[in-house]
Amino acid sequence: MKVVIQRVSEASVTIDDNVLSKISNGLLILIGIEVEDNKGDVEWLTRKIVNLRIFNDENGIMNNSLLANKGDAIIVSQFTLQASTKKGNRPSYIKAAKPETAIPLYREFIMQFEMQLGKKVGTGKFGADMEVSLVNDGPVTIIIDSKKRD
Repeated sequence: MKVVIQRVSEASVTIDDNVLSKISNGLLILIGIEVEDNKGDVEWLTRKIVNLRIFNDENGIMNNSLLANKGDAIIVSQFTLQASTKKGNRPSYIKAAKPETAIPLYREFIMQFEMQLGKKVGTGKFGADMEVSLVNDGPVTIIIDSKKRD
């Protein structure tokens, strides 16, 4: 499982001119689910992200987590994070999980994240053509791969 985490001052997801999710201060999380991913990846990543200390404290130092800041989040499934560009110029998505695997893990990720954060989060719509807008705060952008755990 790969995630791109962006600290935002605002973010939204729009589908067919309808705003599905909108937040102010918090995280926009793009998640790419791989064929071999499982609940262990979900549990490790959600715990890691909720507690990741990337928000400024009173001294302007990144010392606070989303949980400590009581921030919001939007979680968007994005299979293109699993792209392989090793050969040629057309990305291969062979590592990306098929919907029958990816959808349950995406839902589990959202559920686990909400449990750990203690509140509802915004989402995208799996498989939909979405417009994702954000104002990256910092900018702070972090990429985590649950298979590497570094």
